Amino acid sequence: MGNRIWLLAIILCLLLPLSGCSAPPTTAKVTQVIDGDTIVVDGSYRVRYIGIDAPEVYPKLEAFGMEAWQANRQLVEGKEVRLERDISEKDRYGRLLRYVWVDDILVEAELVRQGLARAKAYPPDTKYQDYLEELEQQAREMGRGIWAK
Repeated sequence: MGNRIWLLAIILCLLLPLSGCSAPPTTAKVTQVIDGDTIVVDGSYRVRYIGIDAPEVYPKLEAFGMEAWQANRQLVEGKEVRLERDISEKDRYGRLLRYVWVDDILVEAELVRQGLARAKAYPPDTKYQDYLEELEQQAREMGRGIWAK
């Protein structure tokens, strides 16, 4: 009886990825950059960056929207990224909520540091919020990007 249960468990584990119920990836290649805070990765997963809000490019182009989009493209387009989950899996639009890393660079932090995104808390996902707010304060003081005077 015990062997049958193990065999059934092994078969289920092998079939699970084929069912379309597999877990979202923890690493993936970026296939499209939507704007300054949203990307698409392998498997057609739309990913919304946690902890920031970048100026929009659609439906209305906001100031520094193109710059944020271009900077995000330079950071991640076509690259293998690491996707780090905080507390929430998805937002109300069905996008994965993730911190995105390219090598040892936290993409959200780099966009805030350049003044191309605001640090914005979306509780309960706040793991790096203090760090992002510190970078925003520095960008404000230096007059970078959206904080230019």
